[in-house]
Order: sequence, then C-alpha cells, then structure tokens
Amino acid sequence: MRPILRLLAFCAMSALAACSRTPDEQRIRDAVAAMEAAVEARNPRDFMAYVADDFVGRDGGFDRAALHNLLRGQFLRNEAIGVVVGPVEITMQPPRATARMSVTLTGGSGELLPERGAVYQVETGWKLVDGEWRCLSATWQEP
Repeated sequence: MRPILRLLAFCAMSALAACSRTPDEQRIRDAVAAMEAAVEARNPRDFMAYVADDFVGRDGGFDRAALHNLLRGQFLRNEAIGVVVGPVEITMQPPRATARMSVTLTGGSGELLPERGAVYQVETGWKLVDGEWRCLSATWQEP
C-alpha cells in the first residue's frame, strides 16, 4: 500500500508544481528586467545570457557578437549608464513571442545629470531555447 501512496503523493506534487510555473509572458518580462539591470550594472555577460546564439538585430545589420561589442563600447564611453524601460507589450505566438517597449538610455560621467540620452522604440523577438526565453531579434529606432 505504501508504494501506491507514494505514487499518489508524487503525482499530486507534480501537478501542483506544474500549476505554479511562471507564465511565459512573465518570464519574458523578467528577462527584459534582468537585461535592464545588467546594463545599469555594466555587466555585458549577464545581458548577453538572454540573447540567442543566432541573434539578428537592425534588420540583419547586427549579430550577437556585434551587439556584445556595442554594449562594451558604451560601457567604455560612459562611466554611468541609465536605462528606463517603458511598459512592455508582449504578443505570444508559441513557440515565439514579440515584445515592444520604449527604452530611454542615458550616459555620462556619473555626475548628477547625464551628458547624453535618447529614447528608442524597441521591438524584440523571443524564442524558447532549452526551456528558457532568449532574445532572437531586435530593432530599435528613435521616434
């Protein structure tokens, strides 16, 4: 009888765990927030952890390596970087998703006011890679 009880308990716990899984849309929002924090912390490795190996940006003008170099260049140019991500609008098309947002970037020497800043409209494409959402594509433009 004990093996049957153990099996039932295991099935019940598995069902509860499946119900408590974070929804895909929230997982993408969490990834965007982690990427924002990585930029402000000047940590390109943490940012790139959310970027797919086959990333394409700016309509084919950027690959993953170019994005990484862009980040490193901005970190060298700016002692302090600020990022403000506006509301993130997500459209799910499993196994892919699209996230649209406004992003305000500031940079400078770290004094009270930044020397540089810009606002971009950003559209990112996402895909599942080994159960994790990764940024597959991005386009950005100033409005």
